[in-house]
Amino acid sequence: MMPSGWGEFLAALVFFLVSHSIPVRPPVKAALVARLGASGFTLAYSALSLVALVWLIGAAGRAPVVMLWDWAPWQNHATFTAMALATVLAALAIGRPNPLSFGGARNEDFDPAAPGIVGWARHPLLVALLLWSVGHLLPNGQLAHVLLFGLFAGFCLLGMRLIDRRKRREMGAEEWRRLASGTPAIRPTRAGLLRLAAGAAVYGLLLLAHGPVIGIHPTL
Repeated sequence: MMPSGWGEFLAALVFFLVSHSIPVRPPVKAALVARLGASGFTLAYSALSLVALVWLIGAAGRAPVVMLWDWAPWQNHATFTAMALATVLAALAIGRPNPLSFGGARNEDFDPAAPGIVGWARHPLLVALLLWSVGHLLPNGQLAHVLLFGLFAGFCLLGMRLIDRRKRREMGAEEWRRLASGTPAIRPTRAGLLRLAAGAAVYGLLLLAHGPVIGIHPTL
């Protein structure tokens, strides 16, 4: 039988951590890629991550209620603001060249003289996830949710440091500094405006889907 209460939450937490750490260890990943192929590994790892995330979020909602702080109206405003910034960051970053972090595409086209969103944040997707985590942490003072969103926030902060260290080692300190030295600038382009519009649309969809999917309807 499925463990209940804190037992289920702890089991889901362990499953989440194990499913995100073991498959990406170099020997394990190499063996899985050899068997599944690069695309197969990506699909399988994404599916496993999604299952682990859904279980962890559900288990946090079913855990015993231990309140650490009370809800206040301003917390919802902070969540709306954080999520708006997170969706914009993700929309500007996904599929764009970024050799300094994960998730980049066409990294050979990256120009440190015109770094785009990377000039503002080397790890925009991790910053977006950090905003999501902190934005949801504030209005959820229940212990299980504090552990859940705190875990994600810590993962983002630690991940940025680990990726920087690994990239410096792989590229060499001089090349890493050259790529990371881009000056932040705002240069509106058609593609950038389209990405902002896409981010706004995703933000709206998240608001509409939050109630049916999560069970809580966002309100100011």
